[in-house]
Parts: sequence; C-alpha cells; structure tokens
Amino acid sequence: MTGEVLTRADISGDQDVFAVRRLGRRIAELVGMESQDQIRMATALSEIGREVLASGAEGHVTFSLAEDRVVVTVEYGDGHGMRPSEGLTLAGRLVDEVTLAAEERRVTLVKRVTGHRRSPSAADIRAELAPLAPATALDELREQNKELARTLEEVLRLNGELEETNQGVMALYNQLSAELEETNRGVVALYAELDEKSSQLRTAAEARQRFWASVSHELRMPLTSIIGLVRLMVGAGGEPLTEEQEHQVNLIGGSAETLLVLVGELLDLAKAESGRLDPEPSLVDVVAVAEALRGTLHTAVRAEGVGLVIEVSPEVGEMLVDEVMLTRILRNLLSNALKFTQEGEVRLSAEVDPAMAEVVFTISDTGVGIPEEFLERVFEEFFQVPGPLQLKAKGTGLGLPYARRLAEALGGTLELSSTQGEGTMVKLRVPHRMASPEIGHVLVADDDAGFRALARRLLFGFAAVVDEAADGYEALERMREHVPDVALVDLFMPRLDGAALRQRMTEDEILREVPVVTVSVALDEQESVHLSLSKHGLRRDRLLETVREAVAARRGGGADD
Repeated sequence: MTGEVLTRADISGDQDVFAVRRLGRRIAELVGMESQDQIRMATALSEIGREVLASGAEGHVTFSLAEDRVVVTVEYGDGHGMRPSEGLTLAGRLVDEVTLAAEERRVTLVKRVTGHRRSPSAADIRAELAPLAPATALDELREQNKELARTLEEVLRLNGELEETNQGVMALYNQLSAELEETNRGVVALYAELDEKSSQLRTAAEARQRFWASVSHELRMPLTSIIGLVRLMVGAGGEPLTEEQEHQVNLIGGSAETLLVLVGELLDLAKAESGRLDPEPSLVDVVAVAEALRGTLHTAVRAEGVGLVIEVSPEVGEMLVDEVMLTRILRNLLSNALKFTQEGEVRLSAEVDPAMAEVVFTISDTGVGIPEEFLERVFEEFFQVPGPLQLKAKGTGLGLPYARRLAEALGGTLELSSTQGEGTMVKLRVPHRMASPEIGHVLVADDDAGFRALARRLLFGFAAVVDEAADGYEALERMREHVPDVALVDLFMPRLDGAALRQRMTEDEILREVPVVTVSVALDEQESVHLSLSKHGLRRDRLLETVREAVAARRGGGADD
C-alpha cells in the first residue's frame, strides 16, 4: 500500500517506543482525526513497538499519507521473529487494519480518516513534525495521564447523559405501558362488539335465507298451477280460443315460466349461501353433457351469423362430478354469452390441466364485453351491467353469482375477464376426479377463507363431504352436530386456536377419536404428536397422503393413544 512519506523513526529501545507513540498521535491530530482516534493510533503503535522489541529485533517505522488514510509500516530485523500475539490482536482492534508479513519481516497498520475535514498536505505535516522534540518516558507518562483524565471526564459525561436517557426511557416506558393497557381494554371491548355484530349478521343472514326458501317454496306451487292451466287451455282438448285470447294466455304462461325460473334461482342461491349445496358426484361423460347443451341452447342464438362452437379434449373423458350442478353452470354461462353476442361466435372448450389436476372449461364470446369497473360487480346478486343491450335482454342478475357458488360447491373456481367491445371469457376450473370418494366427512377449521376454499378444491372427490369452520368454537359446534372422519385444524385461529381446540376435543369422549391434521403457515417442532402440514405450496398429493396417514394411525391405535 503506497503513499507519500511523512516521516521515519527507528525502534531500538523503550525510549524509541515512546517517541513512535508520540509521532503517531501527532500525525493523527494533524490529519484531522478525533481525539479518541488519536489515542487509538498511538496505543496501537505502542503495542507494535513492544512486540518488535520482545522479538529481539530492531525496527524501522515509516509513516505515510495515502488519500483518506494513514499507513504505518514497521520493518524489523533479525530476531526471534514476530508471530500473531496479544499485542497484534489489540492493535487490530484499535486501527482499521493490521497486516503481519512474517516472511518479509513487516507489519502494516492502516487508520482511516473519517469525516469531511480537509487534511493538510504531506509537506505541511512534515513541517509540523520537524521541531517535535524526542519524547522521554516521563513526558509520555504525563501525556498518557492527561489522556486518561480526559477520557475519564468523557466517560463521566456520557454516564450522566446515559442516566438522563434511562430516566427518559423509563418515563416513556411507563407512559406506553399505560397507553397499551388502555388500548388493550379498547381492543377487548371492540372484540366483544364485533362478536355481537357478527352474531347479529349471522342471525340476519339466516333470517334472509329462511325467507327466500319459504317464499320460493310458497311461490312455486301457484306458478306451477298457472303453467299447468295455461297448457290445458291452449292444448288439445281445451275450449277453442280466439287468436287474441290464445296470444294473451301464452303471455301469461311465458311470464309464469319466467317467474318459476327466477324462484328456482332464488331457492338455489339461498341453499348455496346456507352451505346446503351438497354435490352428488357420479361419473359423467363431459362430451355428452356438452352436446346436450348444444341442442338445448341452439334456439338461444340471438342473430344469424352467431355460431356455437363446442370443443372437448379427448383427455377429459369421464369425470367424477355432480352432473346437475356442472350442467347448470355451463348452461348459465353459455346463455349469458349468447344473450350478449350479436355477431361472431360463442365457444365452449374443455381441457385437462395436469399440473393442477383440474378440468378447465372456457366459455368465450365476441360480444359487447364488460367495462373494467364492473368486472367484480357482475358477481353481486341482482347486479346487471348498464347498457342498451341489457335493456333488451331478460335477466335477474343472479346467474353469475349462482354459477360461482355452484363452482365453489364442486371444489372449483370461476374467474371472468373481459374487454369492452371485444368480448368476454369465463374460466371454470373443476377438480378432475375419476374415482369414488375414499373418505366420508372432512372438517376444515381455519379462519382463512382462501385456504378453506383451496382445501375444499383439493379434497373434492376424495371426501364425500367437506365441511368448514372459521374458528375453534364453530368447529366444535359443527363436529358435535356431525362427527367428521378427520379434521384439518389451523394453529392460529381467533377466539379458540388450534391447540385449544384439540384440547377440547380430547376432553370429549366422542371427538377425542377424531384424527387431526394440523395446518399452519409456521409449524413448531412440538407438532410431532399430530400429523402436520404447511400451507405454503400445499399440493393435493401431500394433503391426501397426510389425511390417509392420520386416519390409518387412528384406526391402528396410534397418534394420540
């Protein structure tokens, strides 16, 4: 490491060590180092000087200035040789760098000049060092005593500041503790209020569902009667009607049938909201379902030139799914697409996504499209996108919300994308299952609705029934109503967490026999008693394997026995 030489000195005795120490401190002062760095520099040189003398050699010290650092090179002659020692270690702590080149008999010290203070030139420093008198042991001792006194004063000052700071910290800690206690009381009160509001919302939702179900049932019978009477009046064997009378009666029948469809949608939506849409899977020929839809919807094409194209990949074949639900979803989506497409085509395609083990149904059209601001609102009940074509098209705004609920009940998802003026694309993903369920009833207890939906998708076809609970208390209620064959329990849930829920289960004579699989973002090592799964990157094969292990362990008397 090169630089401009400031001065040189020799070390052949203790007096020289004092002189080198004094030179180092003075040079550090001249280049603008702080007082503490000056002392560190001087002390490091003392340690190196003593190590040179202890090795039985004499040394030659060169002080250089290289940009923003002072470089001190100590070359020593023949002797016992220097090795890494306590003195070198101490010097290394005091300066930025200490390098021992034993073969070259050289030690190099580097001390950087911090801050933005402008250092004098090397010539100016040499001029300042020229009149510096040789240091005696007494002079150096006196100087070290002064340094020690200054350091002691600095320590006392810092202790005083630290004591004041500690007092301020304690005062702040007491204040924050009081505020935290008050905040905790507020949080507890807020949780109580939220529980009350949640209970009120559940009660209101249950009342609405009962109302819809009751009204729907009450309306269906008179509407069915009206439709039957209309068919008797216009059918064979009825009294002849005038052309106008027949027209009016047909209008009555058409309106009644429209109302009956609406009532059916309301009833099905109420079932979906209450969680009473239980799929009844069976092996379904997807090609046959698609062709049946082609025949049913052929008359729904709105204008000449609008084509209905259906493409089903041979890989799909038969799949285990609720045929009625799947048909309703596809018919609903195709009807919507045909309703809002005046030219071009509506296309239904089905293919297998092997990575996700799903069948992907894609319904695309070349219709009017949906403005971006309405893409999520179309899944709200009774919402209809405003526009001139909407005024002509019949609809209730229940089709898409109902289709999404059915998709979720099948363990799948329904996503929509659209560009105004270019068309709309809807993707329905349904688990590709080709066998009967292996297990009867699985309960998923997790406050994360997204994970519950994922678990439902992964378990569809493997489990005949997948039930859900948003916290430990709800999970206990559902398990006591219907004891599951296995429970997936999240560790971190509100009100009653996973560990507390498992404790409650062990205290119940019936629920203690239910196998438990713990799921969480972060799992502890103590989860060895219960089989555990991480939510991150959860795959279907890993989930099903763990559930099988939990059930087998319980049947074999393992796990918690």
